[in-house]
Amino acid sequence: MLRSLALTAMLLAPTAAFAQDLPTAPYLPLDLATSAALAAIEACAAGGYNVSVAVVGRDGATKVLLKADMSGPHTGSSAEGKAFTAAALGRDAGELADFIAANPNNNGLRDMDARFVIQAGGLPIRIGEALVGGIGVGGAPNGGLDADCARAGLTAIGAE
Repeated sequence: MLRSLALTAMLLAPTAAFAQDLPTAPYLPLDLATSAALAAIEACAAGGYNVSVAVVGRDGATKVLLKADMSGPHTGSSAEGKAFTAAALGRDAGELADFIAANPNNNGLRDMDARFVIQAGGLPIRIGEALVGGIGVGGAPNGGLDADCARAGLTAIGAE
């Protein structure tokens, strides 16, 4: 009898584990990432800027990378680095650059990860209060313009 109970318990244990509701983390769906990237590239194109736009998920993996015709060869990696930085740190990459400039003893932040590009044009993507990714733009004449285009991407998907 005891052996039967033990066997029954072992067989039911995996079923009980699968029946539990597993927590789900917020994420950035591909369709929203694509919409944000398109809106950002269109905003820059309206200003006459040939840029690249990258959108990464919360894990830093690139979901979308768009390069405008005639965008510079460096703009793709710049956009990806800015997006990665914003997602990894949950901060505006331009504000982070200003923070480091004002507090030189925090310059080590630049070396925390080789993928960081700490320049204006990288913004975190928040849906509600959840950090779900980052968007980065590279190639406009200055970082402020890159950031404006990135903001247009956020606005297009209702993100902050």
